Amino acid sequence: MGLFSRQPSDADLIAGIQTGGTQRRLYENKLYEKYQYLITDGTRKHRLTEDECASVYSDTMLTAFDNITKGQFEGRSSLKTYLYQIFTNKCVDAIRKKTTNRSSVHDAFSLDDSLMQLPDESRSIVQTLIAQSDFERLQLYLRELGEKCRAMILSWGEGYSDDEIAQAMGYNSAAVAKTSRLRCLEKLRERFS
Repeated sequence: MGLFSRQPSDADLIAGIQTGGTQRRLYENKLYEKYQYLITDGTRKHRLTEDECASVYSDTMLTAFDNITKGQFEGRSSLKTYLYQIFTNKCVDAIRKKTTNRSSVHDAFSLDDSLMQLPDESRSIVQTLIAQSDFERLQLYLRELGEKCRAMILSWGEGYSDDEIAQAMGYNSAAVAKTSRLRCLEKLRERFS
């Protein structure tokens, strides 16, 4: 009998994640897969696209993994209820963000509009400087993230799927690779803000 010959209980999953070590990813993956139906649920209830719900779900799981690891999930509700609440709140945030972005598109300051007011030669120089500056910052931040995150983000940027990344980098599944990739992207986003 293997480690997961039966569906692990929530208590097993929590204990496995808190234990850490090499088995942590396995338990994270099992937890990720156990409640993945929330993505379909979210598309129906919140009218978000499947991609939006998948992103919200991954973000939910990252939050849950972090809270479980830090001992912030105290078990006052079932893990399912806890995850559902986080997921629902993040769906509502995504809806708000989408609605806010739509309404602010019309009155937002646009760098492109400002560039169009410059003479052609100045415009191309400014665009080149912006692109160089952003690329240099991106390279610096990617180096700061470490080799594994850097390789994962670059592979994803080149169009490799999470499944291909999982195989190349030795992750248990595409879901685990995606969760790791989203963690790396979040770290990169934090550096840019």
